[in-house]
Amino acid sequence: MMNLDLQNLIDTTDDDFDAIYPAHIRRLARKHWTPVSVAKAAAQFLANRRGVHVLDIGSGVGKFCMIGAATTHGHFTGVEQRAELVELSRTLADAYHLTNTTYINANIISIDFRDFNGFYFYNSFYENMDPRQSIDQTIALSAGYYNSYGVQTANKLSSLPSGVRLATYFTEEWMIPTNFTLVDTQFKGNLKLWEKVY
Repeated sequence: MMNLDLQNLIDTTDDDFDAIYPAHIRRLARKHWTPVSVAKAAAQFLANRRGVHVLDIGSGVGKFCMIGAATTHGHFTGVEQRAELVELSRTLADAYHLTNTTYINANIISIDFRDFNGFYFYNSFYENMDPRQSIDQTIALSAGYYNSYGVQTANKLSSLPSGVRLATYFTEEWMIPTNFTLVDTQFKGNLKLWEKVY
C-alpha cells in the first residue's frame, strides 16, 4: 500500500513534490527531472494494464518511477549510472512503501530490454553534448557517448516485439526506430507516445 503522503505530493506542484529531495537535487529539478504531470501521463500510457514492466532509461533520482509506481499497476525499473542517485531513489521508494519500483546502478548498454514492455526516455544522454548542463562530475561525458548510447538504445528498441510502448520527453527522433509509430503527443508536443508496430 502506498503512503498517503506521496499521493498528496503527486496531486500538488512540482516544487512540493521535489521537496522530498535534498537541496542540491532540487536545484537540478527543472532541467533534469520529469515534471509530475508529464510523469503521470507517460506512466498511464506505458502501464496501461497489470503486469507491465517499464524501464526508465536514465532514471536520475527516481521521480518518474516513483510517480508511475504510485499511480499505476505497472512495475517501474530505473537504470542510472550514478550510485548516489540510485541509493537516494531506493531510500525514497522504501520510505514511501513503493514495492513496485526497482533501481539499478548500471550503464544502459548492459540492460536487456527484452525484460520490459514499456520504456520512458527523457533525453537521458544530452548532458554528453553539453557538459555545462551535467548533473555532476562523477561520470565521463563526451559527444561520442551521446551518439553511441542513442544508437544502441534505438537498436535495442527496434529488436523488441510489436506492441511495446515508448514515451519520450524532449528526445530527438533519430533515436526512435522506424518500426515505432507515433500514437499521441502531449505537453505542446514535447511528450511523444509511441507503439512498436512490427
